[in-house]
This record gives sequence, C-alpha cells and structure tokens, in this order.
Amino acid sequence: MASNLAANMATCSHLLKEAASAGAKLLCFPEAFSYVGTMDGDSVLVAEPLDGPIMNHYCSLARESDIWLSLGGFQEIGSDPQHLCNTHVIVDDTGKIISSYRKIHLFDVDVPGGRVYKESSFTESVLPQRNSLSRKSEGKGEGELDIVAVDSPIGRLGLSVCYDLRFPEMYQLLRFQHEAQVLLVPAAFTTVTGEAHWEILLRARVIETQCYVIAAAQAGKHNDKRESYGNTLIIDPWGTIVGRLPDRLSTGIVVADIDLSFVDSVREKMPIAKQRKPIDFWKAASL
Repeated sequence: MASNLAANMATCSHLLKEAASAGAKLLCFPEAFSYVGTMDGDSVLVAEPLDGPIMNHYCSLARESDIWLSLGGFQEIGSDPQHLCNTHVIVDDTGKIISSYRKIHLFDVDVPGGRVYKESSFTESVLPQRNSLSRKSEGKGEGELDIVAVDSPIGRLGLSVCYDLRFPEMYQLLRFQHEAQVLLVPAAFTTVTGEAHWEILLRARVIETQCYVIAAAQAGKHNDKRESYGNTLIIDPWGTIVGRLPDRLSTGIVVADIDLSFVDSVREKMPIAKQRKPIDFWKAASL
C-alpha cells in the first residue's frame, strides 16, 4: 500500500472480489491497509472517525460482496489533533461494524541496523483496564478500553495489531479469558525484524494458545523511507502453516479452511487449559 487512499481502495476492492469469488467468508487486510504515510505522522492527516467516508466505503464493499472484513490498523481519529488510534475493525457481511480494537503496544524501537521508530509520537497509547480480564467483547461502554474478541462465521476472533505479537500475555488472555479460536494479526513488520522474528513469533503464539492465526502482512517498498517484510501466513492450531502467499512480497490472497473441530481436537489431546496455573500479571506487575 502507499500514500494514496484511492489507489489503495482500488487494490483492496480487487482483492475483496477475488476472495468472495473463492468462497471466503472473511477477508483480512494488513495494518495500514488504507494508507501508508511517507513520513511519521502523515497518517494523522487522513485519520477519520469510524463512521467517516473511508470506513463507510469499506463497509459498502463488505455488504456488496457479502463477506466479513478484518480491517487491521485503520487510522481512526484520536482525542487530539496530533494523534490517531491504530484501530482494528471487524465488519460483517451486511456492512455493519461489529467490533473494534485499538492497538495497545506501540512500536517505539531503535531497530538494529535500521531506523528509529516512535509510533507513540503520533498514535495514542492505549492501556487495557483491569476489567479486561473478564470475557467482555462486543458490548464495550464509551471510553472503556478492552482486549477484544468477537464471534464470526469462522469462529471466535481475537483481535490484535502488529507489535502486539511480541506480548504473549495478551494472546493468553484472548484464548483463556475470551475463548478465542482464531487470532488475527494484521501487521507491517520491518524487514529487519520480520526476517528475524515474524514467522517464529506467529508460530509461538499458535502453539501457546492452540488457535489458528491469520497474519495479513504489508509487503515491499512503500516509498523511499519505508519497507515492510511481508510474508502473509495462515497457521493451524498445531503450528503448521496451511496458507502462505507464493512469495513474501506478493500482493494477493491466500485461502485456507478454518476447521474448528481441529481446534477442539488439539485442545483435547493437549489440555493446557485445564493444566495451566493462571498468573495475575496485573498483581505481579505491582509487586
């Protein structure tokens, strides 16, 4: 994707029609699917509310193609003019927004051999409230921050965005508190971190949670200053890769079956949900 909203809409529309023709029930787009800025902070200039024209366009596409959408990393307008929210939005096949999650972990990193990133300079820092530990999903009150899971035609989805992937406790909560069966990880990993860690981290989150993972990834050189690693993957609950684009820089779709009976089978044969000893990480963090 690039810093051109109209061109990105056209690309997404083409991919959506291709996915619908292939019989997909859910199509997952990567982080920053609608816009990739040239400079840090450019995205703030295009940020809109979830009922704005950009999101309304994607909702219309979902309704017209009768398909659910995972819109990862949408530039939602923030609480002040200098910041946005990096928001993962789920749209159903009628074009209705049924859930949204604002990214918790922000990418403030000096990448070895790369550049310095400071996502917090233009993105609001969102912290989960303690009551996020209960299974709450679709019915959030205004201003209430939450770890989010939502039911869909392919199972119960656990929502996250990119850098969240490095924080396993979040995915533990999605599995063991929110009963997720499929974890969604839209991302725009850097080439340096992607080569080193992307697939390893995804498979680790799968094995720890016994969930499917769908990881839609930005790929290739967006502009002179930014490049993403790519490598879109679908991984089953045993850690086996069941879907991958032909090469990590491809723009296209990959389709795989989500077999919830296989989720149940893996969990029955290795019953970690019964054997685990829950640790209150909130309490541990305060000691």
